[in-house]
Amino acid sequence: MQIVTFKLKPRQLFGAVLAITGLIVIVLTFVSNHNGKPVDAKAEISCATEEERAKYLSDLGYEFEKTPESKEIKIPEEFNKVYGEYNSVLKEQGFDLERYKGKTAVLYTYKITNYKGNGNVIADLMVYQGKLIAADLCDPSAEDGFLIALKENGTA
Repeated sequence: MQIVTFKLKPRQLFGAVLAITGLIVIVLTFVSNHNGKPVDAKAEISCATEEERAKYLSDLGYEFEKTPESKEIKIPEEFNKVYGEYNSVLKEQGFDLERYKGKTAVLYTYKITNYKGNGNVIADLMVYQGKLIAADLCDPSAEDGFLIALKENGTA
């Protein structure tokens, strides 16, 4: 029978414990951030049904026409300048379309009726597999056009 012993100085022991702890933190962080599914800060907002989408807009303080337009859109594999700028607006809210490049989503467009006296404003909600992945508020008119992050009404 053989006995193996190690003699470590306190400084070496502390370094070994620190290194092992660091490796554990790195592994846990990597595993928790790489589960194979597209996840973003807004992934928990379910918008699978009309009721969920209406509640989301209502909770932000918006009044809107109850029947939205909807269409399937394919998020491009490579973003042009317009998509890049749009994604910058989305990142203000914690959304990021980078994770959904090449995917097909549904865009729901609601006519907003209570935005600062402006009757041209619409809200777009982009939904992928029942989860909200993008939201914006815009006025598509030529004179007063804008596109901004969808925030609580009054702070937009």
